[in-house]
Amino acid sequence: MKSIIGVLLRSGKSESNLDIKYLYNDINNAIYKSGGIPIGIDNMYIDEYLNICNGFIIPGGDDITDEDILAIKKIITKDMPIIGICLGMQEIVTIYNGKIIDIDNHKHNGMHEITIKKDSLLYKILGCEKTLVNSRHKSAVILTNLNISALSDDNIAEAVEDHNKRFLLGLEWHPENMYDKDLNSRKIFDYFIKICNDNN
Repeated sequence: MKSIIGVLLRSGKSESNLDIKYLYNDINNAIYKSGGIPIGIDNMYIDEYLNICNGFIIPGGDDITDEDILAIKKIITKDMPIIGICLGMQEIVTIYNGKIIDIDNHKHNGMHEITIKKDSLLYKILGCEKTLVNSRHKSAVILTNLNISALSDDNIAEAVEDHNKRFLLGLEWHPENMYDKDLNSRKIFDYFIKICNDNN
């Protein structure tokens, strides 16, 4: 049976100015191509999804919300496999006594290299100390109780982990946007789905 992966919906406005909640196509497609079944989840009903999903992805977005934090806390407390991407990583970090500051748009949407610590989950997944990522975030983590497992050349935290959890990984970049062209991006989703299958 394929794993069901809950992806936290982000809030926005439609072209006709209606309130909507949406799921990014690239995350949807990456989950499916790696063997999972993606479903968008509303943070208001997280208790219901905890009994349905085998793992969770917290995607990028604009602002941290109290409702998101509450939902993510419940996922972490139940020790469900979880990936936080960009804003999703920052939201996870705030739960672990993190401090986040505003910065200029990091690397201005360009590709740049990060260095991965050898004793990390990320190194286990990718099998390399260096990789190119596509960071475009406007905030940076400067303090957290999580393990910082990757840094940019200007010392920005690019990945965080909790080694006491079954699978908790925060990524400051967007591997879903590089899935079709980058092997390391696929490795992240493939490994995550494998862990979720074990939770199936």
